Amino acid sequence: MAAQQRTGIIRGDNHGHITAVRVVAPRCSRRGQFSKRNNFVRSLIREVTGFAPYERRVMELLRNSRDKRARKLAKKRLGTMLRAKKKVDELTNVIAEARRAH
Repeated sequence: MAAQQRTGIIRGDNHGHITAVRVVAPRCSRRGQFSKRNNFVRSLIREVTGFAPYERRVMELLRNSRDKRARKLAKKRLGTMLRAKKKVDELTNVIAEARRAH
């Protein structure tokens, strides 16, 4: 929806200083997707550094079927429930991979 031209009048609809309407460029469709190189670098860093202490604790809670507690801990550390759920899913997949490897 394009904004109507400002009238320059102090009161009423479309009041205020007359300004040019800015055209906003569309967002990139690849936003948030990983490139092969980025994925490789992240996996290499994970391999070298391992897991953070809170991640190890979350994994321990998941192994003991304390999913809700694990999400709660992750939320406290990461700030939002969405990030916490993503992290818990990631760590659940790590545990599953470790089980498959053995």
